[in-house]
Amino acid sequence: MVYHPNPTVLPPGTPEQIWEHVVDVVDDYFEIAREIPVSQLDEVGRLDTVPLVGATLLEPWRHDSANFDERLEATLQTIRRQAVVHVSRVPDGYLVEVLVYKQLEVAKPMQSTGDTSLLRYDGSLTRIENPIAEQPLDEGWIPLGRDTALEQRILGHLLACREIARM
Repeated sequence: MVYHPNPTVLPPGTPEQIWEHVVDVVDDYFEIAREIPVSQLDEVGRLDTVPLVGATLLEPWRHDSANFDERLEATLQTIRRQAVVHVSRVPDGYLVEVLVYKQLEVAKPMQSTGDTSLLRYDGSLTRIENPIAEQPLDEGWIPLGRDTALEQRILGHLLACREIARM
């Protein structure tokens, strides 16, 4: 496997071309949640993705698990990934940094007792004003750090497709 520095420099082009290229490549791996594109005035762009449960051995058409070990791990445990891509203008092109964060689901015990939000049977009434509060996005997930194998795959895809487009 070829190692690509992260961040890496993409060859020059218009901000729109570079941004569309980055979005097109990242869209092959993740669903895009939010885009702040690079423009003529703003020299920094950011792309955030939706957390995605990792591809398993039974899903060969998905590209978000970079190698066999990652697919096996996602088959045996619930793993999810989320990417953040930063694009900034530099003198010789555009600097692209790809960060993929990996998380493991916290599984509840199989023999757990009932939920604490169940009603009591002793005749007392309690008023619950807001029974269901908005849950944080990361609740129930343990951070496992960055997925450098997938970062390298995305960077390689970005560089390869950009070279083909220049020919």
